[in-house]
Amino acid sequence: MSKKPDEQLQTLRHSAAHIMADAVQRLFPGTKLGIGPAIDDGFYYDFDSPTVFTPEDLPRIEEEMAKVIKEGAEFKKRVLSRDEARDLFGSKGEKYKVELLDALDPSEEISVYSHGAFTDLCRGPHIETANKVKAFKLLTLAGAYWKGSEKNAMLQRIYGTAFMDRDALKTYITLREEAAKRDHRKLGKELDLFSFNDAAGAGLVIYHPKGAMLRMLIAEYITKKHIEKGYELISSPQILKSDIWVRSGHYGYYKENMYIFESDDTEYAVKPMNCPGHIIVYASQTRSYREFPIRYFELGHVHRHEKSGVLHGLLRVRGFTQDDAHLFCLPEQVETEICAVMDFVKETLLVFGFKEFEVELSTRPEKSIGSDEMWEQATRALRNSLEKNKIPYEINEGDGAFYGPKIDIKLKDALSRSWQCATIQCDFALPERFDLKYVDSDGKEKRPIMLHRVILGSLERFIGALIEQYAGAFPLWLAPVQVKVIPIAEAHFDYAVKIKELLTVSGFRVELDLRSEKFQKKIRDAELAKIPYMAVVGAKEMEDGTVAVRSKKRGQAGVVNKTEFVEQLRKEVEQKADL
Repeated sequence: MSKKPDEQLQTLRHSAAHIMADAVQRLFPGTKLGIGPAIDDGFYYDFDSPTVFTPEDLPRIEEEMAKVIKEGAEFKKRVLSRDEARDLFGSKGEKYKVELLDALDPSEEISVYSHGAFTDLCRGPHIETANKVKAFKLLTLAGAYWKGSEKNAMLQRIYGTAFMDRDALKTYITLREEAAKRDHRKLGKELDLFSFNDAAGAGLVIYHPKGAMLRMLIAEYITKKHIEKGYELISSPQILKSDIWVRSGHYGYYKENMYIFESDDTEYAVKPMNCPGHIIVYASQTRSYREFPIRYFELGHVHRHEKSGVLHGLLRVRGFTQDDAHLFCLPEQVETEICAVMDFVKETLLVFGFKEFEVELSTRPEKSIGSDEMWEQATRALRNSLEKNKIPYEINEGDGAFYGPKIDIKLKDALSRSWQCATIQCDFALPERFDLKYVDSDGKEKRPIMLHRVILGSLERFIGALIEQYAGAFPLWLAPVQVKVIPIAEAHFDYAVKIKELLTVSGFRVELDLRSEKFQKKIRDAELAKIPYMAVVGAKEMEDGTVAVRSKKRGQAGVVNKTEFVEQLRKEVEQKADL
């Protein structure tokens, strides 16, 4: 996800979407128009066409767009009455435009924009003339339900992009090509990390051995760090009675995303979040102010009913694990704890190789629980923590959780793309809903403040980001297989087995290639598997007790004593360095 482009670029892209729609209708008579907005990195338009578009059609559409651009028609705005607009689009058979018109607020101005013979329902603005579009490219095809509802017709969506100049477009296309090489879905299959299977269900990840190892390494690291920082481990059930979700507010505000079922005449829900389980642990005994802050941590597996159209590899799934924690604080501890979480996030991102991040403060949404005062207090605590730490941030109006505002931390990868991972939410509402209390120093019962937070966020999304960050070539400490031992010939098999045993006993993850394949194929296969090190052994290595080391990043790394090789690996793992 990239930063939103400036208004001038958005206007250019919006105009390019109109030009594309014009070109499509010229080439494919009978095509009806859906919507065609500018988006963060380009534009799209949805079409209802008797022709099924293919990738081979995109160059044809680009050529026709070039003709429209060369004509240089002026973009002209007209304001129409509702009846005039209905007559205009009704006469053209543009049923989707008529539907959009009927849904408009009666007080809203109805405007259309025309260039040449093409007219579209549109608020604008647009560029002056079509020939201002100098650099554009059509990118992909996709299906899209009308208005995003599976109950409506499936339309054909064409994505494109446009820039102010050709150099900017060329840079974007280069980055896009590099991103395609790093696509975690592609690499997940090539490296045999994970898969999805229709028989299991959409959006449910199946980790293969190497993917499961990567996941475990991340889980082990983050769990150990939580314990070091004073968090206590807990574990909560996968299902809870619906009553608890009614009380928390999830049933009323989040039910459409929950899996709900009945058993023994009782309604249950598969947990979409871990908060209620942590609240139950807190409420299991009387709490004193002396215990605070109380920090509970869980690698909690949750399920959310995401629409099939938004599922996207590991980035948007229906079942995922969060490194979830809930902190119960005294009022005077809240800002200190938020600052500590921010430090935890920065430390963790650096360890995994992410050096930059962006921060957003998301405020109260339309659907929410709690009083105005609660929201003001919670938002103030988050804002003060950011400002005390001198952390730049942007306001994301109305995008908070239904129970409280939040800080979203978006890491930036090797291609400067942003990924939503860490979140800190400040919550005064759930402690009140669950009547949580503690005994203060004056002997009176008072209400704690609750912080919800994740560091990595969804492990699945974080793994997807890691795969793309490193293009599948993980640093040694994270690599599912750290060393591949490759004997040059069968005569060297026994020594290769001994090297594998030495490395395994020393705590490394090792594979041994004893296949009856040519030596060069074994080398090539290890390179394609992106294994950090190869330990090649032949007659000379057997005689001297050495290994010939090949590094994924540095190529030939020389011949070293086998025990020296072990020490080199150990130092690199301890440094967690991407050497």
